[in-house]
Amino acid sequence: LGVIFANNRSKKPEIKIGDKAPQFTLVSDENKKVSLSDFKGQRVVLYFFPKADTPGWTKEACGFRNIFDEYKKAEIIVLGISYDSPKSLDSFKRKYNLPFILLSDNTKAVAKLYGADGAMWPKRVTFLIDKNGIIQKIYEKINVNTHAAEILDDIS
Repeated sequence: LGVIFANNRSKKPEIKIGDKAPQFTLVSDENKKVSLSDFKGQRVVLYFFPKADTPGWTKEACGFRNIFDEYKKAEIIVLGISYDSPKSLDSFKRKYNLPFILLSDNTKAVAKLYGADGAMWPKRVTFLIDKNGIIQKIYEKINVNTHAAEILDDIS
């Protein structure tokens, strides 16, 4: 599942608030193909995280887990993306009982598309996508302890 950039391949895409969220399809922790378009008409929190089962990301993921009922009530989909394999993501999801979808971007194509790519792992960045598929907010300075609650505060 590759992503092809038109024109200048060396230029990084710059995603801005108000842009249409780039479409993608990745393999989930359940080894199923998941596309952003599967959630058309719904709000989506799309967050890139460095690596499964690292201390910072565990705190961030558990933050989403701990208030996930509030996300469900607000009808917000949560998608986490890393370079980890679907098997590693499944193991991590089970270990911490995470109720949301984790996606494997092992080719780094989606991270590149969103400007979240890094050499070893994706940058920690989150995109809030509205029901029309438009980027509503971009979080680049993230406190892993309060990030999930901050997003809900911003939405309400």
